[in-house]
Amino acid sequence: MIQKILLAVSGLGHAEEMLKNMKEMPSLRGAKVTVLHVVTPQSTAAVMTDKWEEGGKILAKAIQYLNLDPSQVSSILRQGDPKSVVCQVADEMDADLIIMGSRGLKRLQSILSNSVSQYVFQLSSRPMLLVKDDIYVKSIKRVMVAMDNSEAAKNCLNLALFLLRGVVGGQLILANINTDLGGKLSGITDLKPERSSVLGMAVAEAEKQVVAVRCVTSSGKPGEEICRLASELNVDLLLIGSPDRRPSIAKSFVDLDRLIGASLSDYVRVNATCPVLLSRTAA
Repeated sequence: MIQKILLAVSGLGHAEEMLKNMKEMPSLRGAKVTVLHVVTPQSTAAVMTDKWEEGGKILAKAIQYLNLDPSQVSSILRQGDPKSVVCQVADEMDADLIIMGSRGLKRLQSILSNSVSQYVFQLSSRPMLLVKDDIYVKSIKRVMVAMDNSEAAKNCLNLALFLLRGVVGGQLILANINTDLGGKLSGITDLKPERSSVLGMAVAEAEKQVVAVRCVTSSGKPGEEICRLASELNVDLLLIGSPDRRPSIAKSFVDLDRLIGASLSDYVRVNATCPVLLSRTAA
């Protein structure tokens, strides 16, 4: 399901560390990795030369840190607008997953600061793993999926089961947030879903693939509750489905209405205390 990974590096953050931990998972050991660094255009040739040299050093340092089989890793140094180049390279290599660092900026801040990760999230339909600069990256054992009836959530389930395949001590946590209840359930409430429900079928699939599974529920605002559960359960990776938010006219334009309006996936990517994998279409 994940055979080609694009890692966009800037020389800052924890994206390389996240990928190194992921490559220890049995399901990803054979995945090919492309490490990308984008050099932004500069005002003078001398400055441009310095940036190219700096970019080469950033790539070399990332490759050395990852310490992967040379047959599994390649690097690309390219000039251009980072957010456009990341999307372009992801399409060229037909990446199954994009991994990027993120400053965790809120939506309007992302627009004003020209956030690369926010724009790639807007413009690419590929699964994207965001690793905030202020979080602690851990080995991946506990993977939580925010479950509802959407196709995106079902795709997240499939991705989580793929990632947990063969992980010793791995656990899949299925979280369901009930927005219909008046109050908020205190603490963490374990749930035993009906076999015919979405959660019940998810549990059955996990058991079929010999993955330990736990269902939890809460009520309240979905974004807040998903982040709270992920924190209290000490989750290593959170998967959440996101609707296709690309503009219908052209991918080169940002959907400002979506950017400024409320969004569950945007809230979670900003506030979660663990890496967040956002997925839209079936991989």
